[in-house]
Amino acid sequence: MASKFLVLGEVRDGSLRNVSFEAIGAAKVAADGGEVVGVLIGDSVQALGVELIQYGADRVVVVEDAKLAQYTSDGFSQALLAVIESENPDGLIIGHTSLGKDLAPKVAGKLEAGLISDVTSLEVAGGNTVFTRPIYSGKAFEKKIVTGGLVFATIRPNNIEPLQKDESRSGDVVTLSANITDLRTIIKDVVRKASEGVDLSEAKVIISGGRGVKSAEGFEPLKELAEVLGAAVGASRGACDADYCDYSLQIGQTGKVVTPDLYIACGISGAIQHLAGMSNSKVIVAINKDPEANIFNVADYGIVGDLFEVVPLLTEEFKKLKVNA
Repeated sequence: MASKFLVLGEVRDGSLRNVSFEAIGAAKVAADGGEVVGVLIGDSVQALGVELIQYGADRVVVVEDAKLAQYTSDGFSQALLAVIESENPDGLIIGHTSLGKDLAPKVAGKLEAGLISDVTSLEVAGGNTVFTRPIYSGKAFEKKIVTGGLVFATIRPNNIEPLQKDESRSGDVVTLSANITDLRTIIKDVVRKASEGVDLSEAKVIISGGRGVKSAEGFEPLKELAEVLGAAVGASRGACDADYCDYSLQIGQTGKVVTPDLYIACGISGAIQHLAGMSNSKVIVAINKDPEANIFNVADYGIVGDLFEVVPLLTEEFKKLKVNA
């Protein structure tokens, strides 16, 4: 049955994150022929509304305020609640990102609405939207429906295909006024690490290192390969605990959960906690000296060898391919 779904477009550094377009694709399925309305919250973000429409939104509602220049749960929840009150939708879909994981439960709780988090696929069956999400660290999947009231869902990046961008699409981009008051948190400044590269959660290719890299310098060959492939660099908890890299790179049960098209694990043994964060990658390549390493049990391709010999060889071969392309 056709319904109306809102999609929150997530803005970072003045651009829409790719998961915003994936959320529109998910909302198109959930709406089942109904209306998909994009939502933009921030300061000077109205111009991005056209891009949401080009990726499938029927129209866009924008809430702009100088107090919304940086994300705070208080400010964004007030703005989102104003949009929900104005639009009276059947559901709302947000990316399962740091922002989405903080904002969705807060707003859903205020509205006493059902929330399904970390969705990897969805379909309409029997008049209900069926959401599929992983459980038990990805060892199993469960299917859920919300039987009444507003439906909230967060979708895992890199799992739901966005619609093809159509620059000929048009739709209304309107501004909604919201009274943003009583903010308990104000962001004065955001300090980022200079080494930040491709966002791990949205990366299509990830080169990840474990204790086998042996040192902080051991990550250099991985970074070189990542630069050639336009990839992000990740790490196991063991590498982070050993101070080989920053914890912002950690992938696993207590780190980031990623689902890239290609995951290259270098010197990673394959502890269950790490597998929980990357085992749903589309293609997994493992490089390890130990032929009995657990990582080979989930790998699509395995290379038994020293990563300090194998990774530079891969880098050179990929460079040749790029030159000849």
